[in-house]
Amino acid sequence: MFRTSHLLLKLALVALVLGALCAIYLDARITGTFNDKMWGLAAKVYARPLELFAGAEVSPADLSYELDLLGYRSVSAPRKRGEVARDGHVFEVYTRGFMFAGEQEPERQGTDRIQRRPGRQHVLGRAGGRPDAAGSGADWRHFPAERRGSRAGATGGCPRALPPGAAGGRGPQFLPPLGFSFLGIARAAFNNLRSGQVVAGGSTITQQLVKNFYLTSERTIVRKLTEVAMAVLLELHYEKDLILETYINEVYLGQEGPRAVHGFALAAQHYFGKPLDQLQVHQQALLIGMIKGPSLYNPERNPERALERRNVVLGVMAEQGLIPAEEVAAARARPLDLNTEGNIRGAVPAYLDLVRRQLRQEYREEDLTTRGLSIFTAFDPLLQRQLERSTATVLDQLDTTGKLQSASVVTRFDTGEVAALVGGRTARFAGFNRALDARRPAGSLLKSAIYLAALEQPKQYSLATVLSDTPITIRAAGAKAWQPQNFDKKAHGDVLLYQALAQSYNLASARLGMSLGINTVVDVLARLGVKDGVPRLPALMLGAGEYTPMDMALMYQTIAAGGFRMPLRSIRDIVDAEGEPLRRYPLEYDRTVNLQAVHLLHYALRAVVREGTGQGVYRYLPQDFAVAGKTGTTNDGRDSWFAGFSGDLLAVSWIGRDDNNSTGLTGGSGALKIWAQFMAGASKQSLAYRMPDGIQTHWIDDRSGYLTGEGCPNARRLPFITGSEPRQRTDCAPRGPGSGVGDWFDSLLGRN
Repeated sequence: MFRTSHLLLKLALVALVLGALCAIYLDARITGTFNDKMWGLAAKVYARPLELFAGAEVSPADLSYELDLLGYRSVSAPRKRGEVARDGHVFEVYTRGFMFAGEQEPERQGTDRIQRRPGRQHVLGRAGGRPDAAGSGADWRHFPAERRGSRAGATGGCPRALPPGAAGGRGPQFLPPLGFSFLGIARAAFNNLRSGQVVAGGSTITQQLVKNFYLTSERTIVRKLTEVAMAVLLELHYEKDLILETYINEVYLGQEGPRAVHGFALAAQHYFGKPLDQLQVHQQALLIGMIKGPSLYNPERNPERALERRNVVLGVMAEQGLIPAEEVAAARARPLDLNTEGNIRGAVPAYLDLVRRQLRQEYREEDLTTRGLSIFTAFDPLLQRQLERSTATVLDQLDTTGKLQSASVVTRFDTGEVAALVGGRTARFAGFNRALDARRPAGSLLKSAIYLAALEQPKQYSLATVLSDTPITIRAAGAKAWQPQNFDKKAHGDVLLYQALAQSYNLASARLGMSLGINTVVDVLARLGVKDGVPRLPALMLGAGEYTPMDMALMYQTIAAGGFRMPLRSIRDIVDAEGEPLRRYPLEYDRTVNLQAVHLLHYALRAVVREGTGQGVYRYLPQDFAVAGKTGTTNDGRDSWFAGFSGDLLAVSWIGRDDNNSTGLTGGSGALKIWAQFMAGASKQSLAYRMPDGIQTHWIDDRSGYLTGEGCPNARRLPFITGSEPRQRTDCAPRGPGSGVGDWFDSLLGRN
């Protein structure tokens, strides 16, 4: 008997020591990591803000669409932030206010009246707010960790009924003194024994938090005992309000595709498309009700069951005095009010991919999922919508098999900001991002670099230099002889330099490129921003190599910006969880191309769309809306390209097939249509004409390239770098103004 008692005492002491060691381990685990887990916040990505001021160009439909994206609620008379009333072209908006990078935009109430003007619609005036009042950019995506979403903030910042509702919506036992409930566990055990299976858990909020943070979901006694012990320790270290706040930010409330929706803040955005503090009582009750079974009561899949559960929670909240009884009937009569329209969260995966790649250059993946960064981007929802519509419309017209793919990049070329991006035919599918990763030959898009290289040598070349568009054979050691051909299989004899580019003549371009030298062309491409995938081969003159739409966007942005090269960027500012700026991305640029030479190239690219291979753009654009651009087609029509710019936007579009088979399209019959349809709906500024110093205009004969007189046969006005104009002259004296082929250029000079 003594030996048995002695043995039991030893076993008890061993168990006590092991229990103490286990408790110490669990306590260290909680105190060492709970703060990090509690403050583990996902990064938020914001679109550009929509600025409303007198004279701003915006249509009522666009403004309404953007306010929907921002989660504004339509009412008859706005009385609270986040509400809007619309009467035709008049919007009364009560803005929420927003903390931008280092600047607080206060909430304010104002009226925007939109007036239709010829071709455009403008904000006529803004009452009740400063002229440059701006709304916050749409919170359109998070970078969550594997589990966690965005933080709701302190419980005081939530709707008043939400914290107690989340804690008591299923009974007061969910905040017991020790972090667990004997009664709840006993009741759950009895129910499980009676049913013969696990039907109840009896967990408190603290236990659920422990399970979510530290444990698995396996249903074992050891796991349950560990959960109870850690819940007790957690209650000893932290206040109940803090535990409840953390629970509100952590609780699982469903799925958004492959991503778990954790926390009420992220759930509010996912299900209702609005910030948590903007939820109405019936919406709060729905989220509280989903705690019991996020799948069972998912309002998107089980709306009737979710509605019934929501009404039960409303009754409990009324019984506990969380909401006035008279509000219950009105709340129960409301529909679920889910956000079913205008939601772009997660809907622009290609642009999000660009943001993530640029962030990874400076931040670890852990920073994006735990530090609560706010990332302000240049993403423009209105431009994105127009780009997606144009892509879908054109591809549906060209191809009913679904085999054609497309990618486009849109930038504001004066800043280098990427404003919209489409990475594939299905723009909302997060798959292969062709805008960034599809490396294909660029065809005639590269010809602009050849002609720019020539125009940088004004002693030898000008827009009126005569080129030979005749057959050429190029032999290189150890390689097969290269014999390029024109698209129409014809040779066109002597042509002027600008005509060769406008008509995209291969023979003239190959001859010009080889006379300049491959290294010279490669150097110009590098100065335009294209360095990777460039082969030092004669075929480079006709677009050989591997380039992405983003590569071509950088090249043509440098051209559009007058020779200033700047990095393409999606991010404007980054601030931390406390609102302190971490990093700004100011405009950076470097002049890499001669201003006068690129000005002459602009003329030739205008000629492309006025009288060359790109004339099709004016089936979509008004004749007086000036743009410049270049078509591109690769061998056998495998790739269709168009790159061009207006006065405010640059866009590059590509159409091809993933199997690299022929599309049957040229640049003009394929990608041009996407580009032109997009520009027709998105661009607000015609390409202006400003003649820089060192440029003069002269009348030339567009057949011979000689100087001639105004009004003479074939007379055309061309710009020249001073001193580079032709030396030869026709014998035709000026005859006065005529209506020749140069009228579109004369209109730019204000002479027509």
